[in-house]
Amino acid sequence: MIKLSASQKLFPRAMKLNIPTRPFGRTGFEVTQLGYGSMGLRGPRTWGVRVVDEAKAEILLNQVLDAGINFIDTSPDYGLAEERIGRYIGHRRSEFFLATKCGCVYTQHADHLEIDHQWNQDVVARNLETSLQRLRTDRIDLLQFHGGTAVSLQAAGLIDQLLNFRNQGLIRFMGVSSKLPDLPALIQLGVFDVFQIPYSCLAPEHHQVMIDAAETGAAIIIRGGIAQGGPDAVIQRPALNDVWNRAELDQLLPKEMSRAEFILRFTLAHPSCDTTIVGTCNHDHLEENLRAAAAGPLPPDLYQQTQERVARVLSV
Repeated sequence: MIKLSASQKLFPRAMKLNIPTRPFGRTGFEVTQLGYGSMGLRGPRTWGVRVVDEAKAEILLNQVLDAGINFIDTSPDYGLAEERIGRYIGHRRSEFFLATKCGCVYTQHADHLEIDHQWNQDVVARNLETSLQRLRTDRIDLLQFHGGTAVSLQAAGLIDQLLNFRNQGLIRFMGVSSKLPDLPALIQLGVFDVFQIPYSCLAPEHHQVMIDAAETGAAIIIRGGIAQGGPDAVIQRPALNDVWNRAELDQLLPKEMSRAEFILRFTLAHPSCDTTIVGTCNHDHLEENLRAAAAGPLPPDLYQQTQERVARVLSV
């Protein structure tokens, strides 16, 4: 009989289901529509209430890959996340598309992580150098500006800098994680391979701009696509809960479908959703997300009814 270590006993092996995949814009890659967002791996002395130790981080990251998820998003200012990805699944680098960010200035204090974003070439170069070391890789698949405007990125020569990184083979593609009102001008630059944009049925204001970005041939990453789990979330978001309740979405909730599954499958139904990054450090939540993704997008009529109800609420 094979004996498991204490850390291996924490969680069972993750299920492997048929997760839908999509072409990732014009990159030539195919990615799972359910991606993994690594913010929850940030570790102690950062922020928030979710703290994951090394043993659980190792198990969870390997479970993500074992389950078939092939897209991982991280950032230099997610505490220990990059370092843990490199340490625990760096040897499985060929199994996933790796996205990180730049423009990140961070200072580790005794009890918290202080974060800022600055748009100059020294910061971006330092971010890339550090990320390559932490992630234990010689190339980043996708380097994204962690914010910024079309004016600030151009004025500092940062777009040319990322193009230079790409020419050197240090990165494959360049993108930006942004939101309104900055997105239209960023899209008009015509240089980004990928846009990371917030969206869910409870916060749908980026619906059309995602379509606009995708029409350029760029790939779309959705963040916030599960709305932190909705009204049943461990960390409550009163503004999002208010939309759910006022739109009376419980009336549309199919029998035996959780609110989190409903929200995630709504996100997957957006025509421009190539992948949505969902972060969790809980094995049961990972399994629930996998089952939801394998079930596929909400049926078109349910998706449309949800859109209509939320639109009425938000128009008041």
